[in-house]
Amino acid sequence: MIGLVDILKISGVPLKNWKIHLATGSNPSPLEAYYQGKFKEWQEGQTKKNFQCEMVLGLIHLHRDRWLFGGVYRVLGVREGKKIAYIYKTQLLPGQDDLIGRVIVSFKRQFRASYIMGQKFGHLLEITEVRPRKLSVEPFPGHNQVLLTHDRLATIVAQSDPSWRSALSSVKGVYLIADTRTGRLYVGSATGTNGIWQRWQGYVETGHGGNQELIGLLKKRGLRYSRNFTYTILEIADLQRTDEEIVRREQHWKRALLSREQGMNRN
Repeated sequence: MIGLVDILKISGVPLKNWKIHLATGSNPSPLEAYYQGKFKEWQEGQTKKNFQCEMVLGLIHLHRDRWLFGGVYRVLGVREGKKIAYIYKTQLLPGQDDLIGRVIVSFKRQFRASYIMGQKFGHLLEITEVRPRKLSVEPFPGHNQVLLTHDRLATIVAQSDPSWRSALSSVKGVYLIADTRTGRLYVGSATGTNGIWQRWQGYVETGHGGNQELIGLLKKRGLRYSRNFTYTILEIADLQRTDEEIVRREQHWKRALLSREQGMNRN
């Protein structure tokens, strides 16, 4: 197999006094940050001074020993942050546009360290796949297969992914929000001109979509708590169905799922 370092040299990307960042984590994950076009900013926030080097090669964890190439960045400086201990200033080196998001690397991580010396481990980064296009969110799977985390929904909305936007804006319907921490449920309905897409867009923007119970929950626990929510569709209807019909179906699902008695619906 050809090595990632060899490809970078061919592309004119220098590697000098460099570290490899094996990017993992959550809230959001580095992969979600990449999908949203924010991996650089995500990586720049660090709990310790992990980038005491000239350059950082970012690898985004996909599955087991598979990593997505996230780019080589020059370290320009670091300052103390407020919400996170240190904020680095980095600059993406030129010559990588055709590689970032397309190159899949194999690297077997046999230790806990996430920041490792490039000179020692760089030769182990083997390219297993070069995708024809940059990795992006999966296409819309069908209304009866939707199950999204809050971060994934935020990514889809941020990208305004055409397959998702078209499918969700063309239907009204009844949906379910589940709090994965507590198991409590919220049943809602989408009746606007842009259907479920418009309604779910509101949850991305605010975390609560204007719902009083969710507003109270996030006021108590903080906006970041919305990352515990998942979204799914209970049933759909075409845009010609009246709002009254949709609301009746919403009431049915509230009764069926006990979302008033044991969940997050107030009415």
